[in-house]
Amino acid sequence: MSNYNNNNSETTQKGRETLERFKMESASELGINLRHGYNGDLTSKEAGSIGGNMVKKMIESYTKQ
Repeated sequence: MSNYNNNNSETTQKGRETLERFKMESASELGINLRHGYNGDLTSKEAGSIGGNMVKKMIESYTKQ
């Protein structure tokens, strides 16, 4: 049973790392200076643009399958 939990933790960590890279890539494409860690100086518009761009790319990727 502990092996299952280990695999789940590893998968979750890989997923978080992948999303973090995806977020940084989206911010870069939009010209938004996003740093690892705290980004409280971003406007709501900037933060929303990053998330919106990520969703747009995910939908495009899904519809191409």
